[in-house]
Amino acid sequence: MDVMYFLELAINGGLAGMMYSLVAMGIVLIYKSSSVPNLAQGALVMLGAYVVLMFNGFGIPIWAAIPLTMAAMFLVGLGIERVALRRLAGRPIVMILMMTLGIDIFLRASALTFWGGSGRNMSLGISDAPLFLGTLLVNRAYAVGAAVTLVLFVVFMLFFRTRRGLVLRAISDDYTASWSVGISVERGVGLSWALSSLAATTAGVLWGSVQTVDQSLSMLLLKGLTVAVLGGMDSLGGALLAGLLLGILENVASGYLDPLLGGGTRDLVVAAVLILTVLIRPHGLFGRHDIERI
Repeated sequence: MDVMYFLELAINGGLAGMMYSLVAMGIVLIYKSSSVPNLAQGALVMLGAYVVLMFNGFGIPIWAAIPLTMAAMFLVGLGIERVALRRLAGRPIVMILMMTLGIDIFLRASALTFWGGSGRNMSLGISDAPLFLGTLLVNRAYAVGAAVTLVLFVVFMLFFRTRRGLVLRAISDDYTASWSVGISVERGVGLSWALSSLAATTAGVLWGSVQTVDQSLSMLLLKGLTVAVLGGMDSLGGALLAGLLLGILENVASGYLDPLLGGGTRDLVVAAVLILTVLIRPHGLFGRHDIERI
């Protein structure tokens, strides 16, 4: 076996996997705060990328369009909770799950209506030239994405050490008890959706610069959900580590098996990891043991 080839696959896969963690973090933020599995995260990733391009199309530089989009998506997250989910407070979890799936379908259909199905390029000024680690070639865009992921991870970890973050954890543990002590559960859940939308926008921008911005960005939900389940649905650190592991596994597997099988190994690896995790360790690597299967 060519060790250098293996290392190159593993490093680039790990960096890409950390970008999957951005999608997973959005899922974890909502679950960590409200115990709701969010199936609309992939559509939010896609929407964030499209909105950045929309602002950029108005003549706003990309560096200014990104924070403007983050502000807009923060409001979108608040709006989703206020309009669609607040009415379902206290209802069976399956109803809320179906609502997030409906939101996913609605957002993808709306994007197709307004922006069409053709791919659009998003340039962040990141050079296409690879980074050289000795004789190893590292994808520069993946390296930047992994660095941004680490920064956002630290921000979220610090947030959950604040008073507001502790309130969100209390809401997740027990809605009724939180209401009884005067905590505004609705505002807390709305904030978790808003923060999740910020993570989705960041993921959309980074992945949109790697590939084109189109409907396929919403399919990152599968990668993000797999990472979230593997790491533990309520663990941000687990999401980061699981993204690293999944990225390495799928890239190494595709590098060696795709030439033999004709492609498609990546999706097969992701699906297998998701299924095996739910069957063998449904609470994930670092999740609490009382997490329910979804």
